[in-house]
Amino acid sequence: MLDKLRKVKDRYDELSALLSDPEVIGNQDRFRELAREQSGLQEIVQGYEQYARVLDHIGQNNDIIREEDDAELIAMAKEELAGLEDERDALTESLRVLMIPKDKNDDKNVMLEIRAGTGGEEAALFGGDLLRMYTRYAERHSFGVEAMSSNVTGLGGVKEIILLITGTGAYSRLKYESGVHRVQRVPDTESGGRIHTSAATVAVLPEVEEVEVDIAPGDLRIDVYRSSGHGGQSVNTTDSAVRITHIPTGIVVSCQDEKSQIKNKAKAMKVLASRLYDRLSAEAMSEVSENRKSQVGSGDRSERIRTYNFPQNRVTDHRINMTLYKLEAFLDGDMDELIDALILEERQKKLTEEI
Repeated sequence: MLDKLRKVKDRYDELSALLSDPEVIGNQDRFRELAREQSGLQEIVQGYEQYARVLDHIGQNNDIIREEDDAELIAMAKEELAGLEDERDALTESLRVLMIPKDKNDDKNVMLEIRAGTGGEEAALFGGDLLRMYTRYAERHSFGVEAMSSNVTGLGGVKEIILLITGTGAYSRLKYESGVHRVQRVPDTESGGRIHTSAATVAVLPEVEEVEVDIAPGDLRIDVYRSSGHGGQSVNTTDSAVRITHIPTGIVVSCQDEKSQIKNKAKAMKVLASRLYDRLSAEAMSEVSENRKSQVGSGDRSERIRTYNFPQNRVTDHRINMTLYKLEAFLDGDMDELIDALILEERQKKLTEEI
């Protein structure tokens, strides 16, 4: 591990020199990229420097115990050595965790998509519950939320919505939400009191910058049409809605929330870039990792990951067999206890793979 830590420190020092280079400072894209890389290494370097100081003090105390004749001095050295060895062991474990390869998307913003599944209007209403849950979670973490595209029902349900959630670490917290979310409850329309089961699908994609995905203009078919559905002025009166088809992959993105065709197109392009990046990343991962789907954060959207049971006031995450009996609070955005458990599970799996 020491060899790996020294290499990290060397890279950190190299980045410090590069960030002082006038040529790099003049290239803002390059500067941001290097600054982001250095920021990601800072905690490891600080831990390594502290670790090196502790090892040095351990060596000094061992020298005293081995070479000195003063019994009092030797006793003091032994007493201090015990504490230093405990600190060394704690730092070793901490550095092992920090040295786990970091997901390069962790600090990115998030494109979060909610789609109602089986269950008709009840599924759409559940989609609305999930929308509120993620919006409240974002508020708790001071993340920004912007609707990129939406298709809502007259009863307040959500057939489909795409949110842009912005803030440092947004993806690192929300990436575990991809999958099928199932709800069990008695709908308001059910006179017999029977419990119904419906579902919604959530997809979490990292927002990407233009330089990360090459989208050739010739690969796009752009259609404009009049907005439809619930809305105020300008809905159904102008051709402001935009549909973009990426011909090579068949990915289709529509946006009609803005009154301006230009703004709708810009939002649609952001969503398209994220979906293309997600597809390319998934293809690359499948080529190098056979166990991708076994990982907690695999993002497999066909997997049923969580059940929200209203009669029992519980939410259960099936990936880690964790159940919380605080459904109302969870749907109000109090999700950190479960998300922290998912992060810990992923970390432990990666540590096991490293051994």
